[in-house]
Amino acid sequence: MNQTLDRRRLLATAALGGMVGATGLGSLAPDAAFAAEASAIEPGLPDPNFAEGRISKISGNMLLVTGSDTVLHSIRVTDGTSIWKLRPTTFDRVATGDGLYARGVRLPDGTLAADSVWVNIVNVHGHITSVGRNVLHLDHKGQRIVAHVVPQVSAAVYNGAPAVSDLSLLRVGRHVQVLGAWHPDTNEIDIATVYAAA
Repeated sequence: MNQTLDRRRLLATAALGGMVGATGLGSLAPDAAFAAEASAIEPGLPDPNFAEGRISKISGNMLLVTGSDTVLHSIRVTDGTSIWKLRPTTFDRVATGDGLYARGVRLPDGTLAADSVWVNIVNVHGHITSVGRNVLHLDHKGQRIVAHVVPQVSAAVYNGAPAVSDLSLLRVGRHVQVLGAWHPDTNEIDIATVYAAA
């Protein structure tokens, strides 16, 4: 049976801490970006320099995004905007229907000038129910997730050691945390990094 998860449910587990973008040496790993220090915001108030939602329209370098709370966001992407969609990428890889998180500076007209955009990013905790060739099947709070291994992209971090491309130590029944990119309107993700005990 093909079970699908809605965007809100699957993206709800994504980390929403402070985010940073590319450095002079190249893009930071998305997990490092989420670990950045958050700006000081009064408790209970929304961060004016952050937006999340699903892209409903792309016009030139502007994204019209409908937030999960139905708030509409206009997000301006510039040549300096860092864009992540499983890996550092370019604006032409962003599509209508994609989910995103964006951080930047709010302009006087209400537009968010984006420093960083994370497209379809998810941070999922679950248990491995089966392992196939280039795929992990996960149980995430009772929901089935199909996590695809992407050659030359997917990596594993075992016991906090440096990331490696060898995912062969992943076993059925083990708890894992998967940072990856959601396939919109499905229960499938692509793996960027999987964290597990060896």
